[in-house]
Amino acid sequence: MAVGVPENDVFAAVDAVLARGERPTVERVRLELGRGSPARVGGLLDQWWARLAERLNGETRLPALPAEVSQAFVAVWQQAIHLAQGVVEMALIAQREVLDAERERVAAVEDLARQDAAEALAGRQSAESRLADLELLLSQRQLQIEDLRQQRESLLRERREAQQHNQTLQQELQALRLKAEQERVAQESYVRGVEDRAHREVDRAREEGKASVTQLKEVGRHVEQLQRRLESIQTELSQTQQRAAAQHARAETLEQQLTQVRQVPAAKRKPRSRKPTASKSEPSG
Repeated sequence: MAVGVPENDVFAAVDAVLARGERPTVERVRLELGRGSPARVGGLLDQWWARLAERLNGETRLPALPAEVSQAFVAVWQQAIHLAQGVVEMALIAQREVLDAERERVAAVEDLARQDAAEALAGRQSAESRLADLELLLSQRQLQIEDLRQQRESLLRERREAQQHNQTLQQELQALRLKAEQERVAQESYVRGVEDRAHREVDRAREEGKASVTQLKEVGRHVEQLQRRLESIQTELSQTQQRAAAQHARAETLEQQLTQVRQVPAAKRKPRSRKPTASKSEPSG
């Protein structure tokens, strides 16, 4: 219903209710008006009752009448005023009860509004706290991603260095093989020359046999040293290849972890303490 009903309309409605022989109340006046809030109608009804008492008091001044009639009329009128004042007091009491009930209802509504506001504030604080937790979790995730990226780059760099070292070792091995082959060819040529000279100079070979045997032993020892060096280089090459394969597998594992971390949605991540990143182990060998 609209608030702010004109007082003249309310007073007219009260007069209409009173004209039907009914005691004016807030609900009857509102029903007669078809609009108006209880507080507005109740306030104007109080004013109507106050003005009614003033009008009744003013009507005690009567025109010139016979003394007996005048006294009787005044007595009846005063009795009517007394009864009307009683009715007014009862109406005021009823109106106060309605106003008190309305005040209690408004207070209850205000309490509910305050409770809703408190719940809304608590919800907002909870949402802000959850947002802060999510931002912290996101920051931790970003740090983990950056850490994994740095580890991946370090492993890739070590892998490249291992590959370069492997190439260097292969070149050295190739050079040693070539040198060993050249020395073998030279040794074979030397042996063939010795054999040829032995066939031509049997007697001289007998005298120089000991020196030739000693020289052959020295050459043999040199060849054995070269062979051991070749085996050592082959062993080191095998170890280097194993380390390179292990570093390659670790790089692939870190790449998979980095991909999984990037695929986790930020809105569903739960906050947890950041685990310390395992320190990068030095390659063995």
